[in-house]
Amino acid sequence: MTTPKKITDEIEALSWYHPSLSRHVAESLLLQNGRDGTYLLRPSSNPGEFAVSIRCTDSVKHFPLSWDGTSYAFGMGTFDTIAELVDHFASKPLIGAESGVLTALKFPYPRDVLEPNMYDTVKIHAQYGNKSNDWDRSGLNFAVASKEGYLTKQGGIVKNWKTRWFVLQKNELKYYREKADKEPVKVLDLTECMACNVDHTQEKTNCFSLTFPKRTYYIYAATPQEMHDWTTILSWKLQQDKPESDL
Repeated sequence: MTTPKKITDEIEALSWYHPSLSRHVAESLLLQNGRDGTYLLRPSSNPGEFAVSIRCTDSVKHFPLSWDGTSYAFGMGTFDTIAELVDHFASKPLIGAESGVLTALKFPYPRDVLEPNMYDTVKIHAQYGNKSNDWDRSGLNFAVASKEGYLTKQGGIVKNWKTRWFVLQKNELKYYREKADKEPVKVLDLTECMACNVDHTQEKTNCFSLTFPKRTYYIYAATPQEMHDWTTILSWKLQQDKPESDL
């Protein structure tokens, strides 16, 4: 059965429809960048059908969505429009038949995400249509830019250098004593960071600094390329947090 043009137009207008996303990639994106209730729409493996993939705590559930020419069938219900479907399940959680997990549709995961310049091959500029108010609903930053690795930082009181495992996710930079540790030594809120600069004041090479109101952190990487990668992505993060009047 050929998909009617009506559903093509409506679904393609959704900021959270991912036309080329597979089940496994959807799971990876939602687990890495979403939170409980984050959802997206993608083509199903069944021709002419779609799937709504939803983040449920530490797993992703997939629910089939079909169109019969007049309405959408989703679970046990039928809906005239996608907006009606989303509004319904925003307040009435879905129930996974096998797992029994309750999940509401809370945060649409957009297909167009702004990425830092270091990812030249996958950089996409966000373009939001005017047919949906999905972004008013979410209030989340879905940028998938993240990084982790060993860096060596200078102590705040005792000015010795210690190697730590750093993890950058969203607007937080965490560092751990060891890679396998579950609890970080410290979590740095990048929304409070004023600058990220290559630094030549220390005796270490490949060094950069992160300036906060109460402290400047001095950190160095093992290679110039690693330092470049860290400073690029950190500077990009800081730029996203600036008020528009400062840009």
